[in-house]
Amino acid sequence: MSGRRAQPELPAGKRKMSVLRRMMRVSNRSLLAFIFFFSLSSSCLYFIYVAPGIANTYLFMVQARGIMLRENVKTIGHMIRLYTNKNTTLNGTDYPEGSNSSDYLVQTTTYLPENFTYSPYLPCPEKLPYMRGFLNVNVSEVSFDEIHQLFSKDLDIEPGGHWRPKDCKPRWKVAVLIPFRNRHEHLPIFFLHLIPMLQKQRLEFAFYVIEQTGTQPFNRAMLFNVGFKEAMKDSVWDCVIFHDVDHLPENDRNYYGCGEMPRHFAAKLDKYMYILPYKEFFGGVSGLTVEQFRKINGFPNAFWGWGGEDDDLWNRVHYAGYNVTRPEGDLGKYKSIPHHHRGEVQFLGRFKTLSFLGSDISGSDSGWMTAEPVGMLHISSAYLPRLHVTPLSMLVDSGSGTDLQHLH
Repeated sequence: MSGRRAQPELPAGKRKMSVLRRMMRVSNRSLLAFIFFFSLSSSCLYFIYVAPGIANTYLFMVQARGIMLRENVKTIGHMIRLYTNKNTTLNGTDYPEGSNSSDYLVQTTTYLPENFTYSPYLPCPEKLPYMRGFLNVNVSEVSFDEIHQLFSKDLDIEPGGHWRPKDCKPRWKVAVLIPFRNRHEHLPIFFLHLIPMLQKQRLEFAFYVIEQTGTQPFNRAMLFNVGFKEAMKDSVWDCVIFHDVDHLPENDRNYYGCGEMPRHFAAKLDKYMYILPYKEFFGGVSGLTVEQFRKINGFPNAFWGWGGEDDDLWNRVHYAGYNVTRPEGDLGKYKSIPHHHRGEVQFLGRFKTLSFLGSDISGSDSGWMTAEPVGMLHISSAYLPRLHVTPLSMLVDSGSGTDLQHLH
């Protein structure tokens, strides 16, 4: 018989308490493990969500530093050459052969004097005395009530923010299209800056806010296609400007007329240190005439999530035989309202889609990716001054997904 003494059996109540304590220890460990893995997985998902944007930003900042250093060296070298060579160069200017003077200075342009007399029967000039250049851009939040109160005093603003000058005939009729979702604090700031600037330029203009609802990724390109269709129903426009709501011009001499289109207006963004990220960059604010937009078959419908659609637009424009113009010097400076892509995902397949789409814009035979219905889109002017109507809602089904084909 073993020398070990048998353990006395615990009473039933104590046994239950012991089992309960063990279960509590196991439950506590399980709960802590669940919290740990949930936090870890959430952190990983958030990192995956924001990492591409952060990486792109910091990568460009490194590239921008190199570009700025190179430009400074070029400028110093140019100044040394000017100092050592008092005579003008062979091309009769103070700039080296083959150089564009706008790389160094904003070319001086004559604007009309303050006492210029307008004629209601003649086209409005493009260089008006009201266009003084630098604008004081204030990105502080402002309410829609304040915007309505401010512009309600201007009785010439018609429903939809439609305005035309009365002291001269507008040279251009411009439709401004704004893709929109979850940026209600940005719209008032946008109108506060854009309406006075376009009035100074004596353009006939109206705004179209195209709002995407639902949970699908943001499709900026398709919103522009739909907005174009609705704008063409509304009036006979000369050109359309595709304008992000968070981009504010810093110079009112950045003329929004249609004469030099296709045009990339936002050539120098503050978030890119006022340097063009790459030659084919066509994002932020761009414009085409109605004829040009139809010829290139509009925007692609295949880009779900932010990024890529403006690069495809650049390809389409060049494939159609057009050359993109940009404002000279500092005229193309823009300030971006600080924000994050809230609830919007970056389109990680944009490079593959760009290579798949290529430069073919011919339509249904070009093999475009099929776009699913985008959900409810509000083609709305309800955000604009002096308009009190229910927004128009429409369900957009792109069918075979061939860009503007289904929007004519």
